[in-house]
Amino acid sequence: MRLGVAVATYAFDNAAEQAGGRFAALEKCYDPVSTARLEALGVGPGWHCLEVGGGGGSIGRWLAERTGPEGRVLITDLDPRWVRNGGGAEVIVHDLRTDPLPENAFDLVHARLVLIHLPERLAALDKLVRSLRPGGVLVLDEFDLPLIQVLRAPDEAAVALFTKIHNAMIHAVRGRGADPMWGSRAYGALVDAGLGDVRSLTHAESWTGGSPGCDLHRVNVEQVRDQMTEVTDDELAAFWALLRDPGFAVASYPLITTWGHRA
Repeated sequence: MRLGVAVATYAFDNAAEQAGGRFAALEKCYDPVSTARLEALGVGPGWHCLEVGGGGGSIGRWLAERTGPEGRVLITDLDPRWVRNGGGAEVIVHDLRTDPLPENAFDLVHARLVLIHLPERLAALDKLVRSLRPGGVLVLDEFDLPLIQVLRAPDEAAVALFTKIHNAMIHAVRGRGADPMWGSRAYGALVDAGLGDVRSLTHAESWTGGSPGCDLHRVNVEQVRDQMTEVTDDELAAFWALLRDPGFAVASYPLITTWGHRA
């Protein structure tokens, strides 16, 4: 079994050579944000937790450490090859679209950048809600991809170049079933799914050239390059150079954390 997004639709396949770099960049940029929110929600000893689309496994390992031997952590992914060490968590292959999940089983369900890529995201959300115990909390960390702004660049041509390639990347992932604005839609979706006390918090910061965040832009574009037919090789070469330029700065992908409790 595996959880996350279907192999046939997911733009960022774990089997791709860029996957390791993508997970490393995501962990550096966003693990402190995700774990701070989970800590604030009270995750602790004895909790039963589901980590959906575990990626490199870092959040699942953090959960296993927090919940201790009395707890249980299940990490799921369509292709968990990058979860080399579960840190005491159970790791399984799972497809959220088609594979079952136990119902009324978890105190916490957490998914980062999973439903954004899943065309059947509302059906998947309903399945995740049913897997919660009464009083359990569902936490979604999702991007709102169009909310990216260049903060500083060598010239207007560099701004136009970044904007063109970023928009081409968004077009490519949308063509594979993603909803680039899912982060801002998640709040309403959780309310409609019947969760209570739904809240949302957005994290954004500046990324300068050469930073892990700019490297995340690089690996994302590299992985969908074949679908970006409107971008030339010369433009890509200039884009790579721009992402390494310490004088360049761009707003990060806004990570919108939305959570709610099952009645």
